[in-house]
Amino acid sequence: MARKALKLASWTSIALAASGIYLYGNKYLDPNDFGAVRVGRAVATTAAISYDYLTSLRHVPYGSEEYLQLRSKVHLRSARRLCELCCANRGTFIKVGQHLGALDYLLPEEYTSTLKVLHSQAPQSSMQEVCQVIREDLGKELHDLFLSFDDTPLGAASLAQVHKAVLRDGRTVAVKVQHPKVQAQSSKDILLMEVLVLAVKQLFPEFEFMWLVDEAKKNLPLELDFLNEGKNAEKVAQMLKHFDFLKVPRIHWELSTKRVLLMEFVEGGQVNDRAYMERNKINVDEISRHLGKMYSEMIFVNGFVHCDPHPGNVLVRKHPVTGKAEIILLDHGLYQVLTEAFRIDYCHLWQSLIWTDMEKVKRYSQCLGAGELYPLFACMLTARSWDSVNRGISHAPVTATEDSEIRSNAASYLPQISQLLNHVPRQMLLILKTNDLLRSIEAALGTRASASSFLNMSRCCVRALAKHKKKNARSFFTRTHIAFGEAVSLWQISIYELILHVKGLRLVSWLSALLCRLFPAPH
Repeated sequence: MARKALKLASWTSIALAASGIYLYGNKYLDPNDFGAVRVGRAVATTAAISYDYLTSLRHVPYGSEEYLQLRSKVHLRSARRLCELCCANRGTFIKVGQHLGALDYLLPEEYTSTLKVLHSQAPQSSMQEVCQVIREDLGKELHDLFLSFDDTPLGAASLAQVHKAVLRDGRTVAVKVQHPKVQAQSSKDILLMEVLVLAVKQLFPEFEFMWLVDEAKKNLPLELDFLNEGKNAEKVAQMLKHFDFLKVPRIHWELSTKRVLLMEFVEGGQVNDRAYMERNKINVDEISRHLGKMYSEMIFVNGFVHCDPHPGNVLVRKHPVTGKAEIILLDHGLYQVLTEAFRIDYCHLWQSLIWTDMEKVKRYSQCLGAGELYPLFACMLTARSWDSVNRGISHAPVTATEDSEIRSNAASYLPQISQLLNHVPRQMLLILKTNDLLRSIEAALGTRASASSFLNMSRCCVRALAKHKKKNARSFFTRTHIAFGEAVSLWQISIYELILHVKGLRLVSWLSALLCRLFPAPH
């Protein structure tokens, strides 16, 4: 009996091993599907990073040149380990890694620059998996729905990928298909992250990263619901319909589900591709102004904000009929809805920053949860030094030296930044991420922090504050008085903008005259 049992066990083991090899070889079995593998990998990476920080910096004097150099190396090693973990565990891990990579002015540069690659290293589902999702959700085979369907995706992200296809009636569409395993793994991944963040807090009490887990818990279920994404797209298109430069692809609801989204197919170049714009004779400054207007309207006036404006989600093109420059806004899964109280305080704060009213900067920063860390909060919000905030952020553009200083300070003030992020309203977290993504686009285009962008923000703040006051006014006289004040403020901004424009023209004329005197044309 013992021999028979041993023989049976041996043959069973061989059969299981052979089945495993066959399934793995045919891509039916993925080690990432096993919770133990994902958990083990995440625990090992967290332990390695924690050990590196605990031991590498222990015997070096804090703040010394050697300490700063060594800390930078530890940051880089840890960022690479984290990036490898995100690529291996995929899905939710890549999504969270992308979020961290977008916080240019809030996290050490070693982390943000390393994690940025996750935008281009997202996994791809096989065509077999794509067909499976479409079959399960739409109840039909691919050939029954489409005349053609490109096997190679236009782009792959952490949660889904997009294919170009032609419907049976001849319309060209973009088909967004969710990765099949993301839904099942996401809740377990978030729980795992929560446990690991709590463990790290025991070792490093000064670092508080629970805000990151809270954001993932709240936003991931919404991003995994493509019907919600379609509704967001239609809402923002209606909300900003007065901007003729904005294009939001139409949704084909009859072929959309929670995991499949069909949209109008629209082509364009990425918004940070200056060479594409120059080739297609698109005015870079105009695009930058349009982008600023669009986001100021979303944040200050409507309180409904598209929070993932990385270059793959914001395209530009010349309209095929009018020839005017257009911004195409894609991926509407992640929006932040701002409460009225938050939005009004945020308007007041930006007005105070733009017009250098430092007393109000302190007051409204503290209203938004910054406490005594309000100078750091103002620097995080504007990505400017405290000296520049005091001098006036609209008076002088950011310099390369100041930009470098801000980025290096992110490493020095990391405990305070993490503490601040844990105390500000949760609405602020995605706004900070959005601000940093928009700044990186402006930096790529060479249009960062122009006076006109601040004046456009100020216009939106004036309108939003006046609308709020009129809503709460009880008499016709009060509402008329508020409307008159709004008109005067907007007129003052326009006059100030005109003065700046004239000064700029005079400066150009003066420089031209000087150059002509210095380098006269040959006779």
